[in-house]
Amino acid sequence: MSAKRPRPFILIACACAIFWPGAFIFGLPGVLRQHWQHAFLADGGAVGGTVFFILIGATCLMYLCGRWQEKFGPGRLAAIGAVMCGCSSIWLSQAGSMTEVNIWAFSVGASSAFVYLPGLTVVQRWYPERRGLVAGFFNMAFGLSAAVMSPVFSILLSKWGYEALTLAAGCAALTIGLSASALIRFPENDQSTPASAGPLEPAGRSVYEALKSREFWCLWLTWVFAGAAGASMIVLATGFGLARGLNLAQAVVLLTAFNLTNGCGRLISGYFSDRIGRSRIMTMSFAGAGLAYLSMPHLTGLWLWAALAAVIGFAFGTLFAVSGPLAGDCFGMAHFGAIFGLIFTAYGFVSGPLGPWLSGHILDISRGNYTLVFSYLGLMYLGAAGLILMVQPWRECRM
Repeated sequence: MSAKRPRPFILIACACAIFWPGAFIFGLPGVLRQHWQHAFLADGGAVGGTVFFILIGATCLMYLCGRWQEKFGPGRLAAIGAVMCGCSSIWLSQAGSMTEVNIWAFSVGASSAFVYLPGLTVVQRWYPERRGLVAGFFNMAFGLSAAVMSPVFSILLSKWGYEALTLAAGCAALTIGLSASALIRFPENDQSTPASAGPLEPAGRSVYEALKSREFWCLWLTWVFAGAAGASMIVLATGFGLARGLNLAQAVVLLTAFNLTNGCGRLISGYFSDRIGRSRIMTMSFAGAGLAYLSMPHLTGLWLWAALAAVIGFAFGTLFAVSGPLAGDCFGMAHFGAIFGLIFTAYGFVSGPLGPWLSGHILDISRGNYTLVFSYLGLMYLGAAGLILMVQPWRECRM
């Protein structure tokens, strides 16, 4: 089989492999929220805690998966992720408490690490000339999966019931994930391997060298600030609309606008990052999101608010779609998985407490002062815009 011929199939396989973890992570908790509350007499905080366990599961395994993919191969890791994702959801059908639901949440979060990082690495190695575009496509499959499957999950829950839904979804994830993993592999004669690169080429930058660089820590802090500010809109959009006098259906429009650009925008920002530069597209999107946050409390109108939420969603999607290829530009692809896994710890361990949790706490103590909260988040986005300008690709740093 030629080197170029299977590339589209491998790209599609990676997208299919990450589709179900994304659907479960971003879609299933929202659909099953009411069922868990009634079945296990859980309050909103307990149900919302599933997101914390998902994030911790993904973050704890991300760095290790980055190292394991070079030793065991990306296809094997994707297969393990498919088994974890599918089997944990089959097991969820028999869950009898929120503790068991949280075990599922941790497992499905961990499964995403086994698929996401190998898949992101594979598509970039197969398409070195269009890494931004393919990374954007891969991330779009991850981000849009919940938008596609959430209505399906809701319909099946009402028609089939909780147990049948989780069993069917788990079996589908297991079957599709294992089938896709069989196609996921690194290209033969991969020029990203350490043996094929000189000491000053991008592929030669080790994890230790990356940790000593300004680029690594600027990227890490960018994930802290932009990740916290972007993730906060997921939990604040509807509440802001309700606080401004909208009804629930109208308030959900803000969240829908955010989610649409968060998903679809990943392909767009990835495409343009190949043409105008990764730092530039990230800076423009972060600056736009910062201004959107700062102006949102001072403007009025459902569709104007929705448009601003969409700008914030685009910036959040850009963070996921472009930072991976930018890290590859800075550190090369040989140790990309381990390095990007370390960068991702900023999102899992710091962004959550600094963004959604602290924003909610500020709202509680300020009696719903969204101007204060959105100003705080807007400044975080502007800080991320400044930080990412300091990240230069390896070749540019050596010239």
